Amino acid sequence: MAADSETIRQLKLAETFFNHSVSCLVILDRDYNFIRVNQAYADACRLKIADFEGRNHFELFPSDTKLIFDEVVRTKQPFVTFTRAFEFIDQPERGITYWDWTLVPVLDANGDIEYLVFSLVEVTERKRAEEALRIASLVYQHSSDAMMVTDAENKILAINEAFTQLTGYRVEEVRGKNPNLLQSGRQSAGFYQTMWQALNTSGHWDGELWDKDKNGTAIALRLAINTVYDEAGKVAQRVALLSDITEKKRQDDLIWKQANIDSLTGLPNRHMFINQLREQIALAKESGRCLTLLLIDLDQFKEINDALGHAKGDTLLVEVARRIAACVHEPATIARLGGDEFTVVLSDNHDNAHVTAVAQAIIDKLVQVFQLGIERAYISASIGIAQYPGDGHNAGDLLRHADQAMYAAKNAGRNRYCLFTGALQEAVQSRMRLNNDLRDALKAGEFQVYYQPIVELATGAIHKAEALLRWHHPVFGMISPAEFIPLAETSGMIVEIGEWVFRQAVEQVKRLRSMHLPPFKISVNVSPVQFRHEHDFTEAWLEHLAASGLPANSIVIEITEGLLLDATEGVADKLLRFRDAGVHVALDDFGTGYSSLAYLKKFDIDYIKIDRVFVSNIDVDANDLTLCEAIIVMAHKLGLAVIAEGVETTAQRDLLVAAGCDFVQGYLISQPVPARQFEKLVI
Repeated sequence: MAADSETIRQLKLAETFFNHSVSCLVILDRDYNFIRVNQAYADACRLKIADFEGRNHFELFPSDTKLIFDEVVRTKQPFVTFTRAFEFIDQPERGITYWDWTLVPVLDANGDIEYLVFSLVEVTERKRAEEALRIASLVYQHSSDAMMVTDAENKILAINEAFTQLTGYRVEEVRGKNPNLLQSGRQSAGFYQTMWQALNTSGHWDGELWDKDKNGTAIALRLAINTVYDEAGKVAQRVALLSDITEKKRQDDLIWKQANIDSLTGLPNRHMFINQLREQIALAKESGRCLTLLLIDLDQFKEINDALGHAKGDTLLVEVARRIAACVHEPATIARLGGDEFTVVLSDNHDNAHVTAVAQAIIDKLVQVFQLGIERAYISASIGIAQYPGDGHNAGDLLRHADQAMYAAKNAGRNRYCLFTGALQEAVQSRMRLNNDLRDALKAGEFQVYYQPIVELATGAIHKAEALLRWHHPVFGMISPAEFIPLAETSGMIVEIGEWVFRQAVEQVKRLRSMHLPPFKISVNVSPVQFRHEHDFTEAWLEHLAASGLPANSIVIEITEGLLLDATEGVADKLLRFRDAGVHVALDDFGTGYSSLAYLKKFDIDYIKIDRVFVSNIDVDANDLTLCEAIIVMAHKLGLAVIAEGVETTAQRDLLVAAGCDFVQGYLISQPVPARQFEKLVI
């Protein structure tokens, strides 16, 4: 009786254990049909206990474990443990799950399998954690980025292979040491203070810095540090990820230099100079100080470049940069804007005496001989000076005003400096207004051709004249050709204007010849710009002249000495085309420049015009008279006729007659007059 009670007690204990165990417990028959499951198993399967009644185990679960079951049944092993991953057939949303199995066969009195009892424990989270740890280990060991782990005292615990490849240090060489063994010394103490402040407050820092490897070679790194905390919230470890960006930094530095540094002189280029000037203006504004901009343009540099070649020109520019720097005995910004333009910015308060002394020192230094190998070269410099805040409040204004002052220095004779003034600004604005108005002047009918007679001294007859362009501005009245012709040449409008003047002259010759003046000729001034322009005007002019029915020699083309000196192949072809067509050519302002007798012969010049500067004093200066006589004799020897310009007195005319001059032109005969007035003068 007692035995039965004990059995009952044991059965109750077993029942309680089975029903309330946290482990999943299952009893199957030898055909794997469910006999009984506990609540933990039902919960794990997300089913009710009743859902298992009358069902086979492999109806619910994948059959990949059936071989194990079959092996246990066949061999009757006391128990088998294994781990398997599987997906619930009717619960695919759960994905792959992991389970530890313990399978125990229960034998009957004959030793045959009567039941199969097994327990399961889900280990999905553990397996995933193990897998994550395994993957992390693989990443750590095989990452191309260097990794380093330190403890709470900032001692190195571990490094990966990439760290060794990057720094040259093996793990046994750095374990237990402070990472500051990598410091290159390029970062300040403040840099590291900021880093540790971020780590102590947020647990994270990332940025760029320069470290050094085991050999002491500097390496640029992208460094990210993250802090790992323990359960108490204290620092457990710090993990550092290091990426080598040395080559990127070198490339970035190269790109920066290409964008900001002049490759020839090593000075800041225009882009960097403008940025620096803006920064210095901002600082000067904040501190209430002044600064001075010197814009330096080399004179005669193009001639040296053309004559000696670009290599020698580059050597000269490098030496120019060195000489300019030697003249500035204070902190200053020196830059090369491009070509032969340099700048100096003096950032301290200085009076004009100091500023002009620096400018003059640069001029004096640059005028000294440059030894370029076996060649010697000489240049000078024109310097424009503008000051902040008096001459401009921003970089654009200062540079523009310094440029205006520099051109004023060039126009004044070069090899000098010029301070910007309000008068210069007014002159520039006036030129700009005129330049804008000039573009519409032709269409608006504001141009008029005046004619100045040329008298033949032997007969007193007037059968020549020079066509001179005049501009009647609707606001400013008569504008001097000395003002608007350079503007027309610079803008290229001289090509269109010159075409119009030529056609006006042709019509006037035609009209005069119809008035019984058959040999009449009119001279037309042709700018060097017209000859050098890509548009070949000669063909159109010659066609128009032929269509008018006039002989080619009824028009005289007047050119300057400078055009012959710089006669390129294209210019020479155009001149020779006029000569071959029979158009006469006059050389204007003879004696004021450089003329080669070979050029006079090559281009078959017909007339030489003695400049007025020699004629105006021939009645009081024996040297001028002698020079005029020599020009006349030389011209006649070469078969050229001579026209003297600027004749204003009878004494001048009589001396020219005595010297054998062929023609005279000047106010003694008539000033330039409009066409109808000119016709009354010559008829």
